[in-house]
Amino acid sequence: MRIGLVTVVVEEYDPAIAFFTGALGFELVEDVPARTNDGRAKRWVVVRPPGAETGVLLARADGERQEAAVGEQVAGRVGFFLHVDDFDAEYERMVAAGVRFVSEPRDEPYGRVAVFLDVAGNRWDLLGKPGGR
Repeated sequence: MRIGLVTVVVEEYDPAIAFFTGALGFELVEDVPARTNDGRAKRWVVVRPPGAETGVLLARADGERQEAAVGEQVAGRVGFFLHVDDFDAEYERMVAAGVRFVSEPRDEPYGRVAVFLDVAGNRWDLLGKPGGR
């Protein structure tokens, strides 16, 4: 058993793809036409970190309820955790790519961490190994 995908609700597909592939360095795994349950056109868009098994399904908000959830999928808490091998290098690369960090890097018992916002406004932890790099 494994988790294959998690969904991030976004306003539009293309800016979300650009953020995840450009700023975060994820791979675009799938971007194919699909249909909603009631037959309307949509896209099936999956991105994931290089070498990862679990991907992120980028789902364009459909209707008022989903539009209200953009950026608030976990009620303002950190809901996603991006583990990296070299925290300092990834942090610097992401800052240079325009990723908005809402906390400075700090050391916690579970690792080096800084909170950033994705393209939709959801909070993520960038996590490195304890003790820095």
